[in-house]
Amino acid sequence: MAELALIAGFDAGQTHTSCRLSEASSGLVLAEGQGPGVCHLAAPDGPARFRQALQTSLQDALAHLTAQGQLRAAAIGASGIEVGSPVQVAARALAGEALGLDPPYVVVTGDERTALRGAMGTHRAGIVVISGTGTIAVGRNAAGQEHRCSGWGWLLDGAGSAMDLGRDGLALSLEMADGRRPESPLRAQIWAGLGVAPDDPQAAQTIKALVVAPDFGPSGFARLAPLVVAAAADGDPAAAAVVEHSALALARMVAAISQRLNLTGPPVWPRGGALEHLELLRSGLAANLESLCPGARLLAPAGDACSGALSLARDCLNDA
Repeated sequence: MAELALIAGFDAGQTHTSCRLSEASSGLVLAEGQGPGVCHLAAPDGPARFRQALQTSLQDALAHLTAQGQLRAAAIGASGIEVGSPVQVAARALAGEALGLDPPYVVVTGDERTALRGAMGTHRAGIVVISGTGTIAVGRNAAGQEHRCSGWGWLLDGAGSAMDLGRDGLALSLEMADGRRPESPLRAQIWAGLGVAPDDPQAAQTIKALVVAPDFGPSGFARLAPLVVAAAADGDPAAAAVVEHSALALARMVAAISQRLNLTGPPVWPRGGALEHLELLRSGLAANLESLCPGARLLAPAGDACSGALSLARDCLNDA
C-alpha cells in the first residue's frame, strides 16, 4: 500500500494542543491527536513546551491512522504568536525542527488567525471575535488584508473576556463588603465560588491574598464569570453593568476592524468559551453591533481553528 501524504493542522492553546491530520490531495480528515499546552515562546520553558506540544499531539494523531503516512506540510496556530514578530520567526524554525519539515513547508501564526480561517468557510471576508479567558478579534477583507484588535495581554487589555467579567464582579463584591455599594446576592455567590465564607470577618483579606497567588492568575478570575452573568440575568444591576461593559468592548473591536478594512455589514463569528456558553454576553454583543456596526450579523463558524490550520497547511504545500 502506498504511503499517505499528510498535512497537519495544530491548535496550540495554553491548556492543550490539538493536531488534526488530513490526506494532502483530497483534504479528507484522517485522525486527530491531543497534547499539552504551550506558553509564550519567550518564557524560559517556552521552546521546550512548544516542541513537546507539537510532537506529542502529532504522535497521538499518527497512532490513530490505519495506514502509514509521511507528513508533508503543517500549520500551527498558537497562543502568543504575534504576526510579523521575531517570536513568529523563531517559532517557525522550532516547529520545522520538531516536525522534521523544511521551513517552506511550515506556517506558524497566532491562533486567532487559524480561528478566522476555519470560521470563514466559503466567505471571502469577515471577522472572528474570541472571548475566553482572554479576548481578541481579527478580520479579513476580500483583498486579503487582515487587521487585529485587542489581545494585548490580560494586564493591559482584557475588556470583553471572562477574566474581566470575573475580576470586575469580584471587585464589586469587595465594594459591597466595605460599604461602598449596597449588598446583593452577588457577593455571597462569588465568595462561595472562591471557597470563602461570606460571614467571615477576614474574608476580604483572604481574597486579597488569594488573587495574587501564583496559581490564580487570569484563569482564576475567569472561573467567576458565569456567576457574574447569572447574577446579571437575575436582575442584579451592578452585575448587568459589568456584562454590558464587556459586550460593548467586543462590539467596539468588530466596529474598529470593519472600519479599518472597509467592511460593510460583515459576517461575525463568535468563538471562545465565554461567547459560546454565556448567552447574556453573546446577546449583548449582538445588540451593541446593531448600533456600532449596522448590518453585522453573528453566524455559526464553518469550522474550528484546526480546520483553519489545515487550510493554511494545504496552501503552504501548494505554494512550496
